[in-house]
Amino acid sequence: MHYITSVEYDTEYRLNLRFEDDSWRLVDLKEHLDGEVFEPLQDVVEFRTATLNSDIDTVVWRTGADMSPDFLYDISVPVEVDKVLMVAEEQESYGG
Repeated sequence: MHYITSVEYDTEYRLNLRFEDDSWRLVDLKEHLDGEVFEPLQDVVEFRTATLNSDIDTVVWRTGADMSPDFLYDISVPVEVDKVLMVAEEQESYGG
């Protein structure tokens, strides 16, 4: 069973996720935002509210939506740590 330890917004409907094994993985959720719970996240402004809920060790949004860390791990691809840090730094300099 996987769990998430960090969440960074990437672009559009993509998130960089750090898992319990210290791996960073990129997940594109564009094709997975259907159904009553996830449709509000089709608005990128809402999607960008993704944060880590450390009580349940996964991504949550202010709409109340969340996703299974195992599902997120399975549909994500590995990414180099340097690329994740570069994206995070660009966002900070842009205004967070």
